[in-house]
Amino acid sequence: MKHSYMNRRSFLKYMAGATAATAPAAALVTACRSGEAPNRADSSSMTTRVNPNTGDVVSLLGYGMMRLPQLPEGTPDDPVTGPFDQEMINRQVDYALEHGVNYFDTAPVYCRGLSERCTGIALKRHPRDSYFIATKLSNFGTEQWELEPSKAMFENSLKELQTDYVDYLLLHSTGGGGRDTDGKELSGLDVCQRRFIDNGLTDWLVEQKEKGRIRNLGFSWHGDYRAFELLLRLHDEGRYHWDFVQIELNYLDWFYANEINGSNVDAVKLYDELQKRGIPAVIMEPLLGGRLASLNDDIAAELKQRDPEATIASWAFRFAGTPEGVLTVLSGMTYMEHLEENVKTYSPLKPITEDDHEFLMHIAEEIFGQKEIPCTACQYCMPCPYGLDIPGIFAHYNKCIKEGNTPQSSGSPAYRRQRRAFLVGYDRSVPRLRQADHCIGCNQCTSHCPQQIKIPRELQRISDYVEQLRRYSTTL
Repeated sequence: MKHSYMNRRSFLKYMAGATAATAPAAALVTACRSGEAPNRADSSSMTTRVNPNTGDVVSLLGYGMMRLPQLPEGTPDDPVTGPFDQEMINRQVDYALEHGVNYFDTAPVYCRGLSERCTGIALKRHPRDSYFIATKLSNFGTEQWELEPSKAMFENSLKELQTDYVDYLLLHSTGGGGRDTDGKELSGLDVCQRRFIDNGLTDWLVEQKEKGRIRNLGFSWHGDYRAFELLLRLHDEGRYHWDFVQIELNYLDWFYANEINGSNVDAVKLYDELQKRGIPAVIMEPLLGGRLASLNDDIAAELKQRDPEATIASWAFRFAGTPEGVLTVLSGMTYMEHLEENVKTYSPLKPITEDDHEFLMHIAEEIFGQKEIPCTACQYCMPCPYGLDIPGIFAHYNKCIKEGNTPQSSGSPAYRRQRRAFLVGYDRSVPRLRQADHCIGCNQCTSHCPQQIKIPRELQRISDYVEQLRRYSTTL
């Protein structure tokens, strides 16, 4: 194995302080900016962390408003919130606040551009000092790289969220590549420089922070590590002060992000760089797009054997929430049962022990050996100009790996059953005209992928595999 497991000293460096940083807090933190949680009759044991920059008492579980519940199929779209079920969103936000969750993360591009609106409607019904709003500068299009369109995006966020200020404002997905107006492909470093630095946008955001319209300024990172290094260097030089940084962290990415995604960086390195500077980390993708909640049956059995009462997902959430430098862990909770389960996991957090860590690194090694495609279904690659359902294709492939339905040899007794399950399921879940064999390799999707997946290459691999199955081939 390439990675040796952490020795005791290394483990304690990252994890041991977590227990002291996880004191329970009251359910509705109406005094959450004072550094002390109020006493309430309906108090909860939700674990909280204190932001060292502001004294904010933040729930360790953060609500990601990226995958909101939708209206039942056949229901006409709402004139204000489109296909999204505002009544259910309100109910889930109410439940979250009642159980101590006070950090809500959204963005202008989430949920077909309606997440901020839905979030604003739900939160406006509660006292403004009982929650924290995090949103982003999602100026992805080249037409938005100029200062004025980016400023307009921020102003529109305030309008949609029905607030005068944002508690946590992020430069969105720094490190992601793109193309200039002439179609020239740009690195993540170049795009970061153009989107946020050269146009004076971050300087303007600092001014807004000084005016009280932004309380904490930070960034989220995917992709080109040079962009991460650039932004931290600007912090070190004193040009900007990052109050927090959002990174992907889970027990698979802790050591395996580089091998899985090629140009990505292991979470342990990202976290370490933030710890050196005392910058709190906000965690995204604790379940890696749901992959760590839906594991191969054999791997899931190992987790269940170790703790029969724990859910598969709770292991990942406990891992993400244990490091002492983590401020909050985001989860996109579409369904009430997901919200209830995650609240339970963090009320209070049971930190990962040294033995647990060793065990999860063993589980990560087994998952890595399955060679799944690390798609999180974020939809950033969509729409495909040629109509492919890229997340759907990857989801089916990964599902078949998990279920043992990726046949390798016709000599296997299970070959016919596995082959049928793969092909029939593929045609049912992804329409023929949207399948992998229709990819022409235009590569427009790759620069948008936060996981840095070489999407055309993977689509070609799946297309070849499907063709071989259809021909009753004996090899992958």
